[in-house]
Amino acid sequence: MNHVTARGRLRLLSTTVAALMLSVAGAQSTYAHADARDCPAAEIFATDNTAIVTDPEDPRLDTRLTRFGREVRAIIRAHGARPGSSELLDGVFWSGELRQATYERSREFDVNGAGRDGLRHIAGVIAKRYEQEAVLTFRCLPRTSPETDAVEIEVPGVTASALREALVADPEARERLGGGSVTLDGRLILVAPVADLPLARAFTDELGADWDQAEVRYGDREFVG
Repeated sequence: MNHVTARGRLRLLSTTVAALMLSVAGAQSTYAHADARDCPAAEIFATDNTAIVTDPEDPRLDTRLTRFGREVRAIIRAHGARPGSSELLDGVFWSGELRQATYERSREFDVNGAGRDGLRHIAGVIAKRYEQEAVLTFRCLPRTSPETDAVEIEVPGVTASALREALVADPEARERLGGGSVTLDGRLILVAPVADLPLARAFTDELGADWDQAEVRYGDREFVG
């Protein structure tokens, strides 16, 4: 039998609790460095494309969506919000039905002055007008907000072709993350559930990106159709 005094048990319990607290603190600090400093109030990710593009050399992917950008800004203003900056994105997504990667040129729009319901309404108008199955929105929120359910990861040093190759090679990432987008200056953007943050980090490592340069924004995502 193992005879341990009450004082010994208390000392052992205290040591165990301290170790657990250090472990939890370490896990939380893993991503603390990546908190975004300049987080827009809300974002909309959208396109006017309705075709399925499977060829990365398709000329339709060269569009700058200039008129689309003006029209979406007008929609945002017409519904009581303020449009901010907008950025072109090269999206790479995995189609489970086709069992291959698909491509899409899209735009990200910063939106100010729109709450949850207002942002959802604007996204719904865009989806209907441009015949989209869904438009992705992301509202930046504190990490501890009860509404926070997702992260937006931005990390430099990634190309659309590298993203495609990584998705094809990683079944778990393509099924759970679905895909991502790359800015024209080579920054990867992933919007994923909070629970998939470790997977997203591992995926960026596969891409050869430097996680120490990543920004992680917490918030609420929604697909509005």
